[in-house]
Amino acid sequence: MSFHLSGTIQEISKYIAKATLNKMAKILSISSQVVCGSVGNSVTQFALQRLGHEVWGLPSVLLSNHPGHKIYGGARLNSKILRPVREALEFAGHLKQVEVVMTGYLPTKEHVFIALDAVKQVRKLNPKALYLYDPALGDDSRPGSPEGLYIDVKAAECQRAELLPLADIVTPNRFELEWMTMRPVMDPQTALAAIDQLGNDRVLATSIPGKSGKLLNVLAGDHAPLVASVDHLDSAPHGTGDLMAALDIGAVMSGEPPERAIGLATAGVETVLRESSDLEELNLIGSQDLWANVEAAAVTSVKELV
Repeated sequence: MSFHLSGTIQEISKYIAKATLNKMAKILSISSQVVCGSVGNSVTQFALQRLGHEVWGLPSVLLSNHPGHKIYGGARLNSKILRPVREALEFAGHLKQVEVVMTGYLPTKEHVFIALDAVKQVRKLNPKALYLYDPALGDDSRPGSPEGLYIDVKAAECQRAELLPLADIVTPNRFELEWMTMRPVMDPQTALAAIDQLGNDRVLATSIPGKSGKLLNVLAGDHAPLVASVDHLDSAPHGTGDLMAALDIGAVMSGEPPERAIGLATAGVETVLRESSDLEELNLIGSQDLWANVEAAAVTSVKELV
């Protein structure tokens, strides 16, 4: 079986390989930040830096820990704080170095437009820059029912209207894929139909129901659809979606082909989850030597599942 990288991503990968011998990418990540725990930028920055990339984290919110815990504190950072930071990065000549913009948790319309402005400015300065949109909108509720948003619905609708069309790479979970397309995602075939409706170059959809209690990571877009299976867990620490997005873009920017990128990302997340058994937070740092050097998980064509 042969695979090919989409034209846009292949061009960027070649550009990165020529520009830096060690294939280190400069990445701007706009998402949540916690003091304690592993979600949002607290996952993205460490994971990508451990893989050899340079990550600049711009927090949309600053919290003590994930708000899913009983006790937490913090606040959203508004445009009066974030815009001058972004402008200073531009005026100092840093934004033109950015090769990837990642966005994650954006709880309000104001945050969406801050992210939108950053993406547009980076692309103006570096037309080759990629945009990865990780739609941190909500968690799975029940298959076939688009419920479960954990951000304001107006913010979610704004993301779908403004950010989704600009994205080269999108990394939704099953619920988010359903919500963005407003069509049920029950299996790999319905997931592929929803991905096709999105129309982005590269979509990595996670937590897609498979056979025998398995969950699937489905990668599709401008290349042959691929799938990697994972065990279904009744519960897992927060942050796995952030980690999957980080490991995937880390592999892409290191020049890995699609089947190896999804295999490495899947195996990496599975390794961290295994090492985080019975913990409230991802054991990201403690297991770094394992997930950073993991063997890629088995990847197959979606057609082979039919």
